[in-house]
Amino acid sequence: MNKTELIDAMAADAGITKAAAKKALESFLGNVEGTLKKGDRVSLVGFGSWSVSRRSAREGRNPQTGATIKIAAKNVVKFKAGAELSGAVN
Repeated sequence: MNKTELIDAMAADAGITKAAAKKALESFLGNVEGTLKKGDRVSLVGFGSWSVSRRSAREGRNPQTGATIKIAAKNVVKFKAGAELSGAVN
Protein backbone atom coordinates (compact mmCIF):
# COMPACT_ATOMS: atom_id res chain seq x y z
CA MET A 1 0.00 0.00 0.00
CA ASN A 2 1.42 3.37 -0.97
CA LYS A 3 0.51 6.82 0.36
CA THR A 4 -2.25 7.43 -2.21
CA GLU A 5 -3.86 4.06 -1.49
CA LEU A 6 -3.68 4.76 2.24
CA ILE A 7 -5.37 8.14 1.77
CA ASP A 8 -8.12 6.49 -0.29
CA ALA A 9 -8.64 3.82 2.40
CA MET A 10 -8.69 6.39 5.21
CA ALA A 11 -11.24 8.51 3.36
CA ALA A 12 -13.49 5.51 2.71
CA ASP A 13 -13.26 4.15 6.28
CA ALA A 14 -13.84 7.51 7.97
CA GLY A 15 -16.45 8.78 5.50
CA ILE A 16 -14.45 11.92 4.75
CA THR A 17 -13.08 13.46 1.58
CA LYS A 18 -9.74 12.42 0.16
CA ALA A 19 -8.49 15.97 0.72
CA ALA A 20 -9.36 15.77 4.44
CA ALA A 21 -7.76 12.33 4.72
CA LYS A 22 -4.60 13.61 3.00
CA LYS A 23 -4.45 16.59 5.37
CA ALA A 24 -4.89 14.31 8.40
CA LEU A 25 -2.20 11.89 7.22
CA GLU A 26 0.27 14.69 6.46
CA SER A 27 -0.41 16.21 9.88
CA PHE A 28 0.24 12.86 11.56
CA LEU A 29 3.47 12.30 9.63
CA GLY A 30 4.65 15.86 10.29
CA ASN A 31 4.03 15.55 14.01
CA VAL A 32 5.82 12.19 14.19
CA GLU A 33 8.78 13.66 12.28
CA GLY A 34 8.91 16.76 14.48
CA THR A 35 8.82 14.71 17.67
CA LEU A 36 11.59 12.41 16.44
CA LYS A 37 13.72 15.39 15.38
CA LYS A 38 13.56 16.64 18.98
CA GLY A 39 14.84 13.23 20.10
CA ASP A 40 11.57 12.22 21.73
CA ARG A 41 9.66 8.96 21.27
CA VAL A 42 6.22 8.45 19.69
CA SER A 43 4.09 5.63 21.12
CA LEU A 44 0.70 4.43 19.96
CA VAL A 45 -0.49 1.81 22.45
CA GLY A 46 -1.27 -1.46 20.68
CA PHE A 47 0.24 -0.29 17.38
CA GLY A 48 3.88 0.45 18.11
CA SER A 49 6.47 3.08 18.85
CA TRP A 50 9.05 5.08 16.93
CA SER A 51 12.33 6.19 18.46
CA VAL A 52 15.66 7.64 17.34
CA SER A 53 18.87 5.75 17.91
CA ARG A 54 22.47 6.82 17.27
CA ARG A 55 24.49 4.61 14.95
CA SER A 56 28.19 5.12 15.62
CA ALA A 57 30.84 5.58 12.96
CA ARG A 58 32.34 2.38 11.63
CA GLU A 59 34.49 0.94 8.90
CA GLY A 60 32.98 -0.80 5.90
CA ARG A 61 34.12 -2.16 2.57
CA ASN A 62 33.45 -1.02 -0.96
CA PRO A 63 31.93 -4.14 -2.53
CA GLN A 64 33.39 -3.35 -5.97
CA THR A 65 36.98 -2.74 -4.94
CA GLY A 66 37.21 -4.28 -1.49
CA ALA A 67 38.76 -1.04 -0.21
CA THR A 68 38.08 -0.03 3.40
CA ILE A 69 35.86 3.03 3.75
CA LYS A 70 34.73 5.06 6.73
CA ILE A 71 30.98 5.17 7.33
CA ALA A 72 29.92 8.29 9.23
CA ALA A 73 27.85 8.23 12.40
CA LYS A 74 24.17 9.05 12.00
CA ASN A 75 20.78 8.95 13.67
CA VAL A 76 18.37 6.21 12.57
CA VAL A 77 14.64 5.84 13.16
CA LYS A 78 13.52 2.58 14.74
CA PHE A 79 10.00 1.17 14.89
CA LYS A 80 8.93 -1.49 17.37
CA ALA A 81 5.54 -3.08 16.73
CA GLY A 82 3.11 -3.28 19.63
CA ALA A 83 1.57 -6.51 20.92
CA GLU A 84 -1.77 -6.04 19.14
CA LEU A 85 -0.13 -5.34 15.77
CA SER A 86 2.24 -8.27 16.18
CA GLY A 87 -0.63 -10.54 17.12
CA ALA A 88 -2.75 -9.38 14.18
CA VAL A 89 -0.15 -10.34 11.58
CA ASN A 90 0.78 -13.71 13.13
